[in-house]
Amino acid sequence: MNKVRIWDLPTRVFHWGLVLCMVGLVVTGKTGGETMVWHFRLGYTVLTLLLFRLVWGFMGGHWSRFNVFIVGPTAIWRYLKGRNTSPSAGHNPLGALSVLALLGLALLQVATGLISDDEIATSGPLAKMVAGAWVGKATYYHNAIGQYVLYALVLLHLAAMVFYYFKRKENLVPAMWHGDKHLAEQHTSARDDGRTRLMASVVFATCAGLVTGLVQWAG
Repeated sequence: MNKVRIWDLPTRVFHWGLVLCMVGLVVTGKTGGETMVWHFRLGYTVLTLLLFRLVWGFMGGHWSRFNVFIVGPTAIWRYLKGRNTSPSAGHNPLGALSVLALLGLALLQVATGLISDDEIATSGPLAKMVAGAWVGKATYYHNAIGQYVLYALVLLHLAAMVFYYFKRKENLVPAMWHGDKHLAEQHTSARDDGRTRLMASVVFATCAGLVTGLVQWAG
């Protein structure tokens, strides 16, 4: 068995940070009232994490890069039919689709939150800059559609993990915790050294600065 670094530390921090923020967003969103202050703060954090992941998809460790795990319809079809001749040590084709869906829909949820307005006590920082019709549509999607779509994706993600654990005898959680997999075949290891982590820190700080600047500019 070969020990292979699949997920670099920045990717793992992003993953678990997003999990914690989403839990916090659900709790604060359902509680309402004074907790909405933290709902917005968590939303800004999620936006920072998503921007970081988009950049890291081009700069990060081997298995975190979009050009490595994103495949076309043919590869997905072969995987569904059980004829995948070159299995990936990272995301499989369906896993790649779920990652893209989660990133895209989470970004849409944050974007609609930025321009939402409940017309009572809470409004997004960019709501006053958008036409009222679009504010209404964004608010409806954010509250009545988007969150439930994300719930469904998360449940699907958990169901896939359970399937792999019981049917394929593969536990996907440890690799996302410590970064490594023990594989029978040789695979490329993701770079995960001090230089990589320093670069990730700079990227994250830049994304956080952009989000902070956007919120402050919006007033």
